[in-house]
Amino acid sequence: MTFRTLDDATDLAGKTALVRVDFNVPMEGGKVTDDTRLRVALPTIERLRNAGAKVALLAHFDRPKGDRVPSMSLKPVVDDLERLLGAPVRFAEDCVGDEARAVIADLDAGGVALLENVRFHKGEEKNDPAFAQQLAALGDLYVNDAFSAAHRAHASTEGLARLLPAYAGESMRRELEALDKALGSPIKPVLGIVGGSKVSTKLDLLKNLVGKLDQLAIGGGMANTFLYAQGVDIGGSLAEKDMADTAREIMAEAEAKGCELLLPVDVVVATEVRPGVDARAVKVGDALSADDKILDAGPETVARLTAAMDAARTLIWNGPLGVFEVPPFDAATVAAAKHAAELAKAGKLTAVAGGGDTVAALNHAGVANDMTFVSTAGGAFLEWMEGKPLPGVEALRA
Repeated sequence: MTFRTLDDATDLAGKTALVRVDFNVPMEGGKVTDDTRLRVALPTIERLRNAGAKVALLAHFDRPKGDRVPSMSLKPVVDDLERLLGAPVRFAEDCVGDEARAVIADLDAGGVALLENVRFHKGEEKNDPAFAQQLAALGDLYVNDAFSAAHRAHASTEGLARLLPAYAGESMRRELEALDKALGSPIKPVLGIVGGSKVSTKLDLLKNLVGKLDQLAIGGGMANTFLYAQGVDIGGSLAEKDMADTAREIMAEAEAKGCELLLPVDVVVATEVRPGVDARAVKVGDALSADDKILDAGPETVARLTAAMDAARTLIWNGPLGVFEVPPFDAATVAAAKHAAELAKAGKLTAVAGGGDTVAALNHAGVANDMTFVSTAGGAFLEWMEGKPLPGVEALRA
């Protein structure tokens, strides 16, 4: 990997590190309801503090669109961050100018300040050079620890990195190293799982993956579109029938590039989506009624997928295999997730997963902590899987 990390930063004592974090945390009634993103930032903050640097945290919250929206202030985060750090955190009412400068100047070595929402300034999302210069004037070095915002070319993610010595934080480093193991320089054979409802939202992803993977399993509503494209009866199932030609193109491209597509060989159907509904497994190709909906992969499909995991050395996973939120249509996703986690724990498989639905599905299966790496980055993870350069990462290249 060719990006700069904090291992490359020297003589930090007395310097001010501007650290881009992702504190876009869930809130209710002005209180943080999930502090995961705060905890993810702690290793970088502590490393800089221990080196004697002042730490000034830059973050966004919600979408104020360049206006100062009181309900989108980062101030409510301070108490939770102090609790997690076990140290005081100063808050600056602005992220640039005299207010921010005064708060940072007042910090002792190892002190921490949280600056107000960078998106209160229109220059942030426009990546305005003048706004980036205002930010840069506050510090001596820049650390990006927010991979989840790295796909945005904003002032605090890309512009600022061009103005100061720039490094990947500990969370960013861990993410990039995990992603490199999954697709950049993986141990082969490499198996991918892509699920979710629509082919149309994952076209770039599928086209990139068929050129990189040895096998690609397709599940969820996406699989229905591929089955329909092959002339399979899918009853009243969710499918993008207008994407049939595209699905056939992807199948042809996969064959040309030596990537084996694993489509369902059996499926679970029911006439409605509700917990505990009567459901049955049928072979792909069996006649279905107009009311039958394919809602999960069947047991034979799961057995074939877990066998593929056994033969693989690397797994990259995005998207569930069925409507996992509604039992019994969680069975395939849970079984596959548990098998992947067992192999990862045993050191037999590098298992990297990401994307919002994927994280929720792995948590539902109770195995998120047993995978090799689970990315919570959402859009950035998807764009990376699509093979697109991420501006916030490109700016850190050595």
